[in-house]
Amino acid sequence: MVATCPKCRDGKLYSGFLIVNEACLSSGLNLRCQDSCDFPKITLTLVVGAHSVFGAIMMDIATAPPYWLHVLNWPIFVFGLLPLRPLKAKCKGVQYCRGMISL
Repeated sequence: MVATCPKCRDGKLYSGFLIVNEACLSSGLNLRCQDSCDFPKITLTLVVGAHSVFGAIMMDIATAPPYWLHVLNWPIFVFGLLPLRPLKAKCKGVQYCRGMISL
């Protein structure tokens, strides 16, 4: 799940955090012809969001902590969105392997 070109495994896939390059500099593969859709974003947002809300409610019911403790505790779950970049790269690789990205 490295963020490299699925064809040559050498060129960079991203130009920013989640901005896909127009084409690979090494192999010339057009990387923007097929979008990896919203699968990684939706999946991670729903999973992380559901766990965060469920955990906050359970913690509030069980211990009734002060709100400042919630503010310190639950932003940690936001870091669960960090695997978004490798998941999007994986989707690009699967699209290439299945012939969804044109050469």
